[in-house]
Amino acid sequence: MKKLCSFVAVAMVALLLGSCCDNGPKRVKGVKHVVMIGFDGLAGNTVEAVQMPTLKSLMEQGAWTLQARSILPSSSACNWASMYMGVGPEMHGYNTWGSRKPDFPSIALGPNGIFPTFITVLREKYPQMNICSFYEWEVQGDLIDNKAVTYHKHIPMGENRSRESTDGFITYLKEQKPEFAMFIYDSPDSEGHKYGWGSEQYMNRLTELDAYLNEIIEATKAAGTYDSTIFMVVSDHGGIGRGHGSTSMDEMEAPLVFFGPGIKKGYKIDVPVMRYDTAPTIAYIFGAEVPDVWRGRVIKEIFE
Repeated sequence: MKKLCSFVAVAMVALLLGSCCDNGPKRVKGVKHVVMIGFDGLAGNTVEAVQMPTLKSLMEQGAWTLQARSILPSSSACNWASMYMGVGPEMHGYNTWGSRKPDFPSIALGPNGIFPTFITVLREKYPQMNICSFYEWEVQGDLIDNKAVTYHKHIPMGENRSRESTDGFITYLKEQKPEFAMFIYDSPDSEGHKYGWGSEQYMNRLTELDAYLNEIIEATKAAGTYDSTIFMVVSDHGGIGRGHGSTSMDEMEAPLVFFGPGIKKGYKIDVPVMRYDTAPTIAYIFGAEVPDVWRGRVIKEIFE
């Protein structure tokens, strides 16, 4: 009896110590890297009709929705900010198409003087984490908490910019093997504004971007990180005619795709998803705490 009581006592102490020493949520098993690729203005209603074999392969083998909903207005800076910051404009304050700073005061600020982004959260959790950000639209640099990234690079808009920026991103993936890497293309938004959403030029550009996506995936194979990487494909809004910013579903719905270890295969996300659900889901993948000020939810349905 004494031996049994001693065993129970030891077990209870171990359990209590385990609780006290728990450092918070655990990262998704098998994941060491996340690569997030953003296509500005990729409308959810165009994906099924366009030649994008790489994206569709990720959807077939991963979890996806074509109806992730924007905040309002359905325009660029405020939606990217919401994606990064886990809340809507009424809290982060970025409320116009090209906001480079809050249009009214953010309800809270992180350590670098900007509303906390998922990059802020990852840096606080992992001070040594290699985090990189490449982007074509310079406003992106004002939305990500660029003081918290290891490396960020803006590729000015111009002819062949996507070729140059993709090559630079691929080189960084191969040489540095960052734990978190994001590359936000300015297309197909630019083609949508110039020629129209769903136009021949818009659709052709998507096929070209899909080829870049394939190159990025192949680069992780060359780097030896593919098997431990979750790939994400995100967009900020869709469009109608040659514009966006209003309340039609053509403008408000955009794809959100996940593929990699721990992600369900061939799973169509059947719960409502908002743009600001992206940030807490990234935090969850890496086992980082979600700030109390965020309002997005972790899309736990995508995980096995």
